[in-house]
Amino acid sequence: MCTWRFKRTTIMLCLLAVSVSLVGCETNPYTGRKQLVMTSVGQEMQMGAQAYNQVKSDPKMRPSQDPREVEPVKRVAARIVEAAKRSKYAEMAKQFQWEVTVIKDDKTANAFALPGGKMAVYTGIFPMAKTEAGLAAVMGHEVVHALARHGAERMSQGQVANVGLQVVGAAIGLSGGNPMLGQATMAALGAGAQVGVLLPFSRKHESEADYVGILLAADAGYDPRESVALWERMAQVSGGGGPSEFLSTHPSHDTRIDQLKEWMPEAMAIYQKRTKMPATPLPEVGGG
Repeated sequence: MCTWRFKRTTIMLCLLAVSVSLVGCETNPYTGRKQLVMTSVGQEMQMGAQAYNQVKSDPKMRPSQDPREVEPVKRVAARIVEAAKRSKYAEMAKQFQWEVTVIKDDKTANAFALPGGKMAVYTGIFPMAKTEAGLAAVMGHEVVHALARHGAERMSQGQVANVGLQVVGAAIGLSGGNPMLGQATMAALGAGAQVGVLLPFSRKHESEADYVGILLAADAGYDPRESVALWERMAQVSGGGGPSEFLSTHPSHDTRIDQLKEWMPEAMAIYQKRTKMPATPLPEVGGG
């Protein structure tokens, strides 16, 4: 039995090494960060389209029919997409089939962009964004998540982490010790992998999206300084609550604001060369 466990562990280690070596290791064109991605762009676009259709088919999801809500979102989305097509993600941006839906949900402050360019903006984000320039910071951020293939990278990290934990589990079985102790150790290792590997990568994704997002917003003609005001409002609303940055998938509000200020000279240099878009106020929304 011990011989079989040893062979099984060896085989799993080999599979882990092969899985990492066979997939492409991509490089983020803005930050130079290496990315492990185990899916193709075509697969990601298909998954994005399926997820988007699920969102739109949800009977609880109400698309806004109010032109005061729809038109500013479409205007900002169009300019962000055009900026993306001029960016270092131009090849990817030109492959995507862009589409945006405004979801009438005044209580949900959210927006997303899926692989393939499918976007949604909830009306509950309007009070946080305040203006079209603030909305550009939000949408620029979300578009970068899709263009940078952050979702695919997260899935790949999860797959590799799962295989790695199975390898360690097989190795623990070699000791022939208490099975309950082995389970407890595996649980601890799972938490360790989550905090030590997966969450930090997610924070890097968020920071990349913040950084490149304000560059896209600036290139689209929107004042990137609105991104700082946006996160200051977010911090006020949250009241500093939530988990610590160490256990969070997102940087703290203070970290985010400090980073945005650090990147602002680069964004402002782009903005100064573009036709300036007015910071038109977004419509007020109620609690419905």
